Amino acid sequence: MKKSLAIALEKLEGFQNPKIRLEQYTTPPTLAAEIVVNAKLMGDLNFVVDLGCGTGILAIAASMLNAKALGVDIDIEALKIARKNAIKFNANVDFVACDVKTLAIKAKGLTTIMNPPFGIKRRHADKPFLIKAMEFSNVIYTMHSAGSERFVKALCNKKFKITHLWKYKIPLKRTYSFHEKEFKFIAIEVYRLERLVK
Repeated sequence: MKKSLAIALEKLEGFQNPKIRLEQYTTPPTLAAEIVVNAKLMGDLNFVVDLGCGTGILAIAASMLNAKALGVDIDIEALKIARKNAIKFNANVDFVACDVKTLAIKAKGLTTIMNPPFGIKRRHADKPFLIKAMEFSNVIYTMHSAGSERFVKALCNKKFKITHLWKYKIPLKRTYSFHEKEFKFIAIEVYRLERLVK
């Protein structure tokens, strides 16, 4: 399941004009497939929200495993590509153009699967994404730069607990002009958080 999903996700279109202020990088298809398959195996794939969805890889991957999905992003240009990608795969995904800070979701008990900005350019740029996800999610899968455990734990603040922490080295392709190499491997962490008080 994981391998065939990753192969399918390879066919999705990435960013045409990535914006450094939004820290836009494409989530590697193998990583997207692994996270979504893990979520499926844990019974977390019902209604999935992807905050900062970019070109839609995580929301579309969830949809391909029979989840209903919602992708949210502030970048209209990225959302146009995401919609095109979803149509290509006949994916059951809705997309909303919105700043995550002002997003209002009334439903509760959802699953968030996201790859927020790591805060390399703007410290703790990932914080508003986690705070918003905690408003409506029972379970959150979230990616961060290596060494983020203390930060994530502090945000959980007795409302959520870290149930899983996976560590990966992923290839980061040359995306911006200041990148010197074609690609380099970066260490990241993927967290599964679960609500303590439902």
